[in-house]
Amino acid sequence: KIGKVVKKHSKTYLIDAMSSFGAINIDFQRANIDYLVSSANKCIEGIPGFAFCIARKEVFKLSEGNARSFSLDLFDQDSASNKTGQFRFTPPTHALLAFRQALKEIKAEGGVEGRFSRYKENRDLCISRMKEIGFEPYLDADDESSGCIITSFRYPKSENWNFQSFYEKLSEQNMLIYPGKVSNADCFRIGHIGRITPNDTAKLLDTIEDISLSMKLFN
Repeated sequence: KIGKVVKKHSKTYLIDAMSSFGAINIDFQRANIDYLVSSANKCIEGIPGFAFCIARKEVFKLSEGNARSFSLDLFDQDSASNKTGQFRFTPPTHALLAFRQALKEIKAEGGVEGRFSRYKENRDLCISRMKEIGFEPYLDADDESSGCIITSFRYPKSENWNFQSFYEKLSEQNMLIYPGKVSNADCFRIGHIGRITPNDTAKLLDTIEDISLSMKLFN
């Protein structure tokens, strides 16, 4: 829907797919996407080190000479790599090799659909168990706005609740969750992507249940 509006007004449509590319099907033609930017890590499961851009050729050509940075001039980088097969500057070789291996692993897992399936299984298990423990998801699994990348949970109303203490107790058990929030609501987040399996998710939830009992968060 957004792509149609953008196209109607003859504007450029750039998608930030940093936390979705590799796990969510993206239809470039249907969405009228001009540029998509993502990273070697996140859902690709490589290591941080470089970002990449996928662009429509006819739109990409219009960027020639418009770069505001010498080192981030995508048009010149593309032109140089087509001529020499090399980066214009020192390439992140370790990240590129990890990226190549990560792409092989995505293919072995069943492509985008296979990776989405594992992340969704992680998400569904997480929401189900967290609700059993007593936590309330900010968005439930059947909410059309809910994704399988990360889930926010509201702070418990218990007077014994202290997020920093909760976070540190998890950390002591070698379990790490996001340390902050991104909305005005009092909530914390649990991620479902990366080399994480449902077994890993179950271990995290077992630990959360034990800590919740020790903190006496729920009756």
